[in-house]
Amino acid sequence: MDSTVNLSFDEMWEKIMACDRTYDGLFFTAVKTTKIYCRPSCRSRKPKKINVAFYDDITKVEQAGFRACKRCQPEVEHSPHAQLIKAVTSFLMKEYKQSLTLQHIANHVGISPFHLERLFKQATAETPRTYLEKIRIDKAAHLLKSTNLTILEICFETGFRSSSNFYKVFRRQKKCSPTEYRSLQYKEL
Repeated sequence: MDSTVNLSFDEMWEKIMACDRTYDGLFFTAVKTTKIYCRPSCRSRKPKKINVAFYDDITKVEQAGFRACKRCQPEVEHSPHAQLIKAVTSFLMKEYKQSLTLQHIANHVGISPFHLERLFKQATAETPRTYLEKIRIDKAAHLLKSTNLTILEICFETGFRSSSNFYKVFRRQKKCSPTEYRSLQYKEL
């Protein structure tokens, strides 16, 4: 199964600044000055943006001459089902625009929906649905900051089927509406 994710440099940078566990195993942060690589959730001091490179595969980062961080231990699998969880998360990252059901995701990895939900929640503390919503809201937040698309265009671009659901989920995760979020971003500039 292909497990590469399609995130921009800025999106990956936002994930490491937030120490987001959700993206662990999907990409690795390599610091050029120290020659160390970490998970996105690593709590170590954050490097300068210009000193960072991102890799989607652990073998590529090690072949480039980086060594594993002793704090977050990115080379160690923390779950016995790590490969399955990585396959599911990368599938959700790629297909977030699609209308996905638990059955559809389970079929992709070849296990039952019940078993998938149980294993996924064990490993990530989230259901596949809440994980998918988080991905969509992260993408929406990035689009709100970096584009001039209307909120309705962003709603449909990120895979939501109704604006009311988009607003509800956005408010739950970001503690403000998309309009408020966009205006807060302009104030920070």
